Amino acid sequence: ALWRRAGRGGRRILTDPDGSRDVVETQEHYKSRWRSIWIMYLTMFLSSVGFSIVIMSVWPYLQKIDPTADASFLGWIIASYSIGQMVASPLFGLWSNYRPRREPLVVSTAISVAANCLYAYVHAPPSHNKYYMLTARALVGFGAGNVAVVRSYIAGATSLTERTSAMANTSACQAAGFILGPVIQTCFTLIGEEGITWKSIHLQLNMYTAPVLFGALLGIINIILIFAIFRFDYSFVSEHGVLHEDAEGNIDHIAVVAVNFLFFVILFVFAVFETIATPLTMDMYSWTREKAVFYNGVILSAIGVESVIVFLVVKTLSKKTGERAILHGGLLIVLIGFFILLPWGKKLPNIQWQEIKNNSIPQTTPSEMVMPFSSWQAMQLPSNHSEPAGCPITQSWCLNTPMIYLAQYISSDILIGLGYPVCNVMSYTLYSKILGPKPQGVYMGWLTASGSGARILGPVFVSQIYTHLGPRWAFSLICGVVVVSLLVLEIVYKRLIAFSVRYGRMQEESC
Repeated sequence: ALWRRAGRGGRRILTDPDGSRDVVETQEHYKSRWRSIWIMYLTMFLSSVGFSIVIMSVWPYLQKIDPTADASFLGWIIASYSIGQMVASPLFGLWSNYRPRREPLVVSTAISVAANCLYAYVHAPPSHNKYYMLTARALVGFGAGNVAVVRSYIAGATSLTERTSAMANTSACQAAGFILGPVIQTCFTLIGEEGITWKSIHLQLNMYTAPVLFGALLGIINIILIFAIFRFDYSFVSEHGVLHEDAEGNIDHIAVVAVNFLFFVILFVFAVFETIATPLTMDMYSWTREKAVFYNGVILSAIGVESVIVFLVVKTLSKKTGERAILHGGLLIVLIGFFILLPWGKKLPNIQWQEIKNNSIPQTTPSEMVMPFSSWQAMQLPSNHSEPAGCPITQSWCLNTPMIYLAQYISSDILIGLGYPVCNVMSYTLYSKILGPKPQGVYMGWLTASGSGARILGPVFVSQIYTHLGPRWAFSLICGVVVVSLLVLEIVYKRLIAFSVRYGRMQEESC
């Protein structure tokens, strides 16, 4: 059944098509319900910002506080966020089934606030600093487990006619948080690496710690709004019984598994993109830590603006072409973006002189040690700066892999920044329509878990492959993964239709 709305005396009338009953929602209830939903949008956005607000600066900050950390450990630090989220999501979801939703929302947000404060102090311990950073990021991810609570609340607080749009808005807020977090990071690069130090409380306020402290402040504001505005016991379903749609019929589980796989790939490739940006640019263009954070932040700021435009356009475009076609196009754009990122030229990247000075030449075969004279010329000579620049010789591929030109990198950023939000929103929209009137809590949990798994495996995968084999292997494998996802989409294309269309209750409006 589809519902129509009408205004009558300041009330909203939701009418069953057969005229059997009218369900009345007062204007005050309507406003209260949507105020709570908007708080959930904000919570989703801030959970994503908690991940991405430091993503461009994790690697240089890690190098600064603990020189023993390598790029492989960077992958584990970034993956720890998703590990924490994967563990916490079912726990907070179970909690919200038996207690008011305000409780897990406030507790999870408070954990994120505390974890951000811990991150600001990881420089303080005399040793093992990298493990403190790992713990801090894992706790931030644990706090972000409230995503399950957010989605279950929105599913229960919206009618069927509202739910698809609400779920799409939720995923848009999540994607916007992932993309716009680095924009916030960029603003704080003006403080510099040294910044300001308050010796009395051992706090260093610099370009690495200021973003997380700002994130902690946003978390506190979110907690205040949850207490002031969020109606934790308000459920449109339980109070008004609106979900009266005929639920006869089975969910197409092949389509469900396919969308979970596609969503995994989408999150996987974007996690790879976020993880590798800073190390790649430091290796290829001899950028210092400060420059890498600032320049990548500027680039991602522009991509954030691009993505906002995409979000505005994609809803209108999907009505004309359909979600499946747009998802297909988004994956193609992502594939082209990573294909462009492959090393094609002949020029080799600069090599760090300091590594050679310290006699830390990697173990290589005689053939690998035959390095072109031009590469020796490209090595960075000693300077007055203590920070080495260029591709470290401990990564043996630096000796024979062509550099990725800046034009390639920027073009790739633009394409991936266009394809990712398209794929993200369309995945959630298709998934919601495939599930139809069936309870979506468990299924949405699966989708969240697949996304968290992707964010765990993506950084670990790319940090290991990139460190040991270089960008050519790393990005070639990513292209292969995207090609497989396109083949899967082609195979299940006709099955990715709305529940009501599948059972002939309404006709498909677009292909």
